[in-house]
Order: sequence, then C-alpha cells, then structure tokens
Amino acid sequence: MNPQETLSSQVKQAVLASFNIQLESVEFQATRKEFAGDITVVIFPMLRFVKGNPVQIGETVGAYLVENVEEVKAFNVVKGFLNVEISDAYYIDFFNSIKNEETYGFVSPKADDKAIMVEYSSPNTNKPLHLGHVRNNLLGYSVSEILKASGKKVYKTQIINDRGIHICKSMLAWKRFGKGETPESTGLKGDKLVGNYYVKFDQEYKKEIEALIASGKTAEEAKRTAPLLVEAQNMLQKWEAGDEETVSLWKKMNGWVYEGFNETYKNLGVDFDTLYYESDTYLLGKEFVAEGLKSGVFIKEDDGSVWCDLTEDGLDKKIVQRSDGTAVYMTQDIGTAIQRIKDFPDVGGMVYTVGNEQDYHFQVLFLILKKLGFEWAKNLYHLSYGMVDLPSGKMKSREGTVVDADDLIDEMASTAGEISEELGKLDGYSQAEKEALYKTIGLGALKYYILKVDPKKRILFDPKESIDFQGNTGPFIQYTYARIQAILRKVDFDCNVTLSATDKSLHPKEKELLKQLELFPEVIQNAASQHSPALVANYTYDLVKEFNSFYQNVSILGADDDNDKLLRVQLSKMVAQTIKNAFAVLGIQVPERM
Repeated sequence: MNPQETLSSQVKQAVLASFNIQLESVEFQATRKEFAGDITVVIFPMLRFVKGNPVQIGETVGAYLVENVEEVKAFNVVKGFLNVEISDAYYIDFFNSIKNEETYGFVSPKADDKAIMVEYSSPNTNKPLHLGHVRNNLLGYSVSEILKASGKKVYKTQIINDRGIHICKSMLAWKRFGKGETPESTGLKGDKLVGNYYVKFDQEYKKEIEALIASGKTAEEAKRTAPLLVEAQNMLQKWEAGDEETVSLWKKMNGWVYEGFNETYKNLGVDFDTLYYESDTYLLGKEFVAEGLKSGVFIKEDDGSVWCDLTEDGLDKKIVQRSDGTAVYMTQDIGTAIQRIKDFPDVGGMVYTVGNEQDYHFQVLFLILKKLGFEWAKNLYHLSYGMVDLPSGKMKSREGTVVDADDLIDEMASTAGEISEELGKLDGYSQAEKEALYKTIGLGALKYYILKVDPKKRILFDPKESIDFQGNTGPFIQYTYARIQAILRKVDFDCNVTLSATDKSLHPKEKELLKQLELFPEVIQNAASQHSPALVANYTYDLVKEFNSFYQNVSILGADDDNDKLLRVQLSKMVAQTIKNAFAVLGIQVPERM
C-alpha cells in the first residue's frame, strides 16, 4: 500500500474525528520541491464540507496524522496545502519488498478475465510500409504490451487490406510494364517491387489524362475514361468473379508483399498472434445486415440499399449495403468484429489502432454494433493517432514520396553509428557488436521519439534530433541504463543483504529516487487505461533524470558507510530493472554496454 492509499483513509478519519464530517475523497499531489514533504494533501476541496480556515484545518489534520499514523514523520502547512513527510523506515520497507522483483510494476492476468484484442498495422498490399505505418505499429505493439503488463490477456492482430482497385493498379502496371520482373531477378524486397508498380500506374495514368485533355475532353472525363483506369476496374471485376488468371497474379504479387512486410516487422520488432484478410472478410457482414433488417436496426431504401439511421444519436445515416447487394467498408468491419469474437470467445473488448482521419467511422461502427445487441461493443476503443510529418512536408504513396520504413530503420542505425563513433566510446567492440549496438540505439531513438508523444498529437519527426545522447531521448535513457550496468560490474561485495529500516537514514537523493520508483506500477495502470505509451516513456525519462541527479550528488561505490554503499548499489540495480521493464513495454531494447 502506497502512502497515498494509507493517508486517504487516515485523512478521512482525521476529518471525521475533528469535525464530525464524512469525506468521500481526498485530493493529493506531489509536494513542490521548495517545501519539505513527500506528499501533499490539498485542503481546498474539503472547504465545501468543512467550514473554517484552510490553514487551521490543515494544522488539525496534520497533527492527527503525526500522532496516529506510524509512517508520518512531520508536516507543514502552506496556505491550503498540507505537506506530509513520510518516514525513512516506510521507504526502506517498501524498497525491501520490491528490490528482487524482475517484473516490478507488472501484474499477471487472472484466469477468468476477458482478453483484449488489439488491431494495428493493417496495411494495403500495394506498397511497402512507410513512416505512418511505423507510428501505427509502434503504438499498437506498445499498447498491447502495456495492457499485458497491467494484467490483461492480449491478442495482437491486423486486417490486411489485400483487395480493391488500388491492389489492381499495381497488378495491372506490373502486367503491362513489368517484363516478368520478380524480387529475385531485381534484388528488391517484394513489397518495394510492387510499390514501384503502384507509382508506375500513377505516372502512366497521368500521361493518359493529359493526352485525353489535349484531345478535348474535360479533366473529369479524362480521369474517368483513361484506358488504364478502365482496365484496372475491369481487373477488379474479374478478381471478384474469380477469374483464374487474375486471382493467380493477385496471389503471386501479394505473396511478394507479405515476405517484404514480414522482414520489416522483424526489423521493427513487432509481431502478431493472428491475421485477418479483407479478401476473406469483405462479405462477412452481409448476414448481420440481414439480421439487422429483421430487428429494425437497419432500413431498406426503395433502390434496395440498406442504411442505419443514427440521426437520433447525433450522427447521420450510414449505408451498410449498396443497392446491388455488395458490401461497403462498414459492412466488412461489422462482420470482422463479430468473426473475431467467434474465433476468440474469451475476447471481451477490442482496440483499433487507426489514424484520426477515421474517427467518425469508428464512432459509427461501435454504435451499430451496440444497436445489433452485442454486449462486448461497449468495450471497443479507437486508438486514434495524429499524422507523422517530416521537415520536408507530407508523404504521398502514389507519387513515391513516402519515407520507406526499411530505409528509415537503416538510416537510424547509420546515424547512431556516426554519433557513437564521434563520441569514441566503443573501444574493444567487434564490428558485429558495433552494428548490433547501432541498431539498438537507432531503433530505440526512433521508437522513443514517436512513443513519448501523446498518440492524439501530430508529430514532426526529425531523425537527427531523436538520436541525441542528451535530453528526453531513447539514447539518453539507454546510456543511463548502460552506465548503471558498468557500476554493477565493479561491485566486489555481496549486495543481496537486506537492510532493516533501522539500519540507515536516507539521503534526500535516495528518498527522491525511491519515491520515483514507487510510482511505476501506477504509471503502467494509467498508461493501460488511457492507451498511452507516452505516460510510460516520460515516466522513464523522469526516473533517469532523478537517477542522474542521485549519481552526481552521492558516492555509490565510494561511500564510506557500508550500509550507504549497499543501499545505493541496490537502488541503482532496481532503477536499471525498472528502465528495462518500462522500455520493454515500449518495444525498446537496452544495451549492457554503450
């Protein structure tokens, strides 16, 4: 039990004993650095129930706590704030209870708890993954790991958008201009080869549009009637009709893309438990459209199209089936959600990691599923995130101006190598060790830079700025971890001895570090409930800042007192473990040497 939990009931008891008032809740905040104290009770909210001067109320409550609560050593009141000092013994006992926990901060799932399915990545199979996909993957993977750490069973999934006109554009361009090229014959990753033909389609399509406009057609007519687009539309119809040649080409080119994707996922350090494909799911929702028509959730218009009227819920009317009986995206998403629960009956909720341009879509999807009567629909969450911009501007796939994920990963490792060489800290490393370290630092920089920002905010990504060994960056935190490992390698005494609470009084820097460590389990729970890796990232930075201040102000291995030396080594070790645990849920590795 942390001091806040202990104090909450005792403050209520103090108010009841002193003023005969029953408080429902007590507000706490961290004590400001300029005042003595470890935790602050905010008196002002009590004034709605307790009449009187806030300073006098604070004095009364503080005196009660010192007299009745073993952990409270002293107090002071500044205006309406009661600053409470917690005893050293409390913090030493707390530390003894966690110092050997390798999974400190993490909770194991209960056997009967419902699982959560997290969807992320979900790319199109007509191009390689790019910087936008990188943010999506890092967020989805990290939220999955944070939910696991908070005590939830988690399934990671994606739906691969493997059908549609955009896929046919790549297929047609390869068929028309590819001359039989393959990943093997070109030495290109399969997703990159296919992506090149998506760009090629756009280039040739624009040439046809220009020629048609020059012949007298309007721009709108030219775009609609360009032969290449018409042929791509015909190809899609053939695919939907099961034309053998078209389906064979589709399977071959998608196979190239999947191999490329898997390589990128491996390099990025993300994975999935199960996959869904749009080609399997795009018809899934139609049976539930029929059910919804029977129950009155949906209505059929005169032209045969089926809609859901959400105007009474403050939204608009949404089509769920076209007049020709074909499915729309919403139909597919309804069916896929229901299918996932059928496939995984222990799933009680889902998280969809999709950019904020789809906010309205998910608002409608979740509401329709509720109206269809699915109990689990109340546990659906759209992990909405902002776009990633570069100093050079926006990215466009069809114009070939995206930042390729593989190129970015390589560039991050290369930049990490250049900076590490400049700092000259790699004496005695083999070339293989150096390259592994560069990748660890480069990926850590990339992941941390993206994950430290609240998901809802847009990011301007600057690769150079992210690989800085100072400030709120991944490499700075990794370097602190490696520094602690260097200290621990020099320990020449048994550091597994347990100090009793009476063996030592705490240095202020030791106490601050212990207070920071104590926050970690709560940070994990808050990050899980808010679906925000940024809370974990920025907590870790605060922990590292606190450790570096501790490191600069007290001697660790050179301490004169054996008890000081023992506690400081144990503290250093626990800080390193907590950094490792925090970075693990962010998908970031920590190097033993740097």
